[in-house]
Amino acid sequence: MVLAQLGGSISRALQQMSNATVIDEKVLNECLNEITRALLQSDVQFKLVRDMQTNIKKIVNLDDLAAGHNKRKIIQQAIFNELCKMLDPGKPSFTPKKGKPSVVMFVGLQGSGKTTTCTKYAYYHQKKGWKPALVCADTFRAGAFDQLKQNATKAKIPFYGSYMESDPVKIAVEGVETFKKENCDLIIVDTSGRHKQEAALFEEMRQVSEATKPDLVIFVMDSSIGQAAFDQAQAFRQSVSVGAVIITKMDGHAKGGGALSAVAATKSPVIFIGTGEHMDEFEVFDVKPFVSRLLGMGDWSGFMDKIHEVVPMDQQPELLQKLSEGNFTLRIMYEQFQNILKMGPISQVFSMLPGFSAELMPKGREKESQAKIKRYMTMMDSMTNEELDSSNPKLINESRIMRIARGSGRQIKEVMEMFEEYKRLAKIWSKMKGLKIPKKGEMSALSRNMNAQHMSKVLPPQMLKQIGGMGGLQSLMKQMGSGKDMMGMFGGGDK
Repeated sequence: MVLAQLGGSISRALQQMSNATVIDEKVLNECLNEITRALLQSDVQFKLVRDMQTNIKKIVNLDDLAAGHNKRKIIQQAIFNELCKMLDPGKPSFTPKKGKPSVVMFVGLQGSGKTTTCTKYAYYHQKKGWKPALVCADTFRAGAFDQLKQNATKAKIPFYGSYMESDPVKIAVEGVETFKKENCDLIIVDTSGRHKQEAALFEEMRQVSEATKPDLVIFVMDSSIGQAAFDQAQAFRQSVSVGAVIITKMDGHAKGGGALSAVAATKSPVIFIGTGEHMDEFEVFDVKPFVSRLLGMGDWSGFMDKIHEVVPMDQQPELLQKLSEGNFTLRIMYEQFQNILKMGPISQVFSMLPGFSAELMPKGREKESQAKIKRYMTMMDSMTNEELDSSNPKLINESRIMRIARGSGRQIKEVMEMFEEYKRLAKIWSKMKGLKIPKKGEMSALSRNMNAQHMSKVLPPQMLKQIGGMGGLQSLMKQMGSGKDMMGMFGGGDK
C-alpha cells in the first residue's frame, strides 16, 4: 500500500530524530524537512504542508522549553496534532442505526470504483449486524447491473435491478420500496457515473435524490487524482448534499495523501478508504487512529476490534484456559491460522501494532504469507484427530509425514517445514504456562500476571526491539488500558 511508504518515510524521520544525542534546531529542521518531502511526494497541497511546518515550529520553541522537558515527545505530539488537523474536516457524517431503515445513495464519476464500493460498504455493515440491500439505478453503463449482481451474490446480499427498465428514478424508487417492505435497515442505491462532471449526470443524481430521499449521499472518489480531489468534491457538494466521501484505490499510486487532505479541505468527512479490490480491503477512516498508524504508533482499539470480530465470544475463555496450561496442539495452531485469515490483509493488521508499519509487509510478501498459511492448513486437513490433538512432537514419525504429504499433495520437505513452524510457536506458547485465569469481573487480574517482564520473554527479540525494548513494551501495556482491552479479548471482562 502506497500510504505505507508515506508512513514509513515519516516514521524514519521521527526515528532519526529520536536517535540524535541532542535535540537542537538543526535536528528539528532535518526531521521537518524529511516529513515535508514525504507529504509533497504524496501530492499534499504545498500551502497545507507549509502551514503545518510553520505551526509545528511555533509550538516547539526549543529555546523556551525548560530543561527536563521530553523534547522528542513534544515534537512527536505536535506532528501528530498537525497531521490530524490537516486530515480532519471538523464535522461528523450521518451514521445509520440498526433496525431503522436508512437509504444511502452512492454518487461519483465513472471508473472510480463506485459499484464495488457499494458492495464493500454493504458487506462491512452486514458483518456488524445490519441487514443491507443493494439497488442498481445505473442504467447508463453496460454491465453495471451484472457487476452489482455478481458482487452481491458473492457477499450474500439481496439486490434489485432491471435489464429492461431504462429510467433510473423508477428503478431506485421500486428497489427502495421493495426492501423497506422486507425490513432491510440499510438500503444502498448505486447511481450512474459519467466520464466527466456534466450537467446530465448532476440532473439525474438530483432526480434520484428527490425521489428516494436518501439519509446520506456518499461521494466515491478515485484517489489517483491527488490534489484535484478538492475541485471534484466541491463540485459534487454544490449539486447534491454530499454527506460523506469514500476514497478508493489507495493501494495503487502515490497520491493518496493528497486526495485525503484535499477532501478534508472541502469540509467533507471521509468515512472509508478502499485499499484493494477484495471485499475486506476496506477500512474505516478515523483521523486519529489513521495518523497514529501512519506514524508507526499503532491503533490498539482497532486491533482489539479485529480480535473480537474473528474470535467468537464463547471461544474466548477456552482460548485463555489453553494459554494458561501451555499445551499447544496442531489443532490450536489450525484455529489461530483460521483467525489470522479472517482478520483481513496481514499488512493492515500489522500496522495496528505499535512499533510496526504496513511497510514491513510488502504487497507481494503478504500474499506469499497467506498462501503459506493456507498450505499448512491443507496439510493439517490430512491429519488424524489423534495427531491434531497431541502435544507430543514424537508422535509424528517418518511414515506419518509421508502419509500427510501424499494426502495433501505436498512435498515431504514442506510438511517438515510446517512441523518446524509448529515447534517454534509451541515454544512461545509454553512460556505463557502458569498464567492465572482471571474470573469474571477481575479487570486487573490479567495485567498483574501478564506484566512487561512476562511479555518480554514471550515476544520474539526482533518484535521487542521494534516496539522499543522494555520501555516501549511498558508504554504499550499502558495503552492496553492496564489489561482491560486484553481482558475483553479473552472474554474475561465485566459484562
